[in-house]
Amino acid sequence: MKAIWNDQVIAESDNTIVVENNHYFPKDSISSEFFKQSAKQTTCPWKGLASYYTLEVNGKQNPDAAWYYPAPKAAASQIANYVAFWKGVKVTA
Repeated sequence: MKAIWNDQVIAESDNTIVVENNHYFPKDSISSEFFKQSAKQTTCPWKGLASYYTLEVNGKQNPDAAWYYPAPKAAASQIANYVAFWKGVKVTA
């Protein structure tokens, strides 16, 4: 699977985990130079506290377009430190 934004592959992996129709990429499969930590956090009732990244590619920013669960609840433990995308990021095979 590939995650693409602003014509740039920002993550690529054969080992994504699909939860609620979102592909979660292993943290070591993302191109970290495009990811900037965001202050945004949200809470999912069954997954726990999510943290976000703002994407920055070729001078453009996509605020809070990637999220991950650094310490998910037990029901979502398989996605600990995996990263998922939204806000126009294309995820494709």
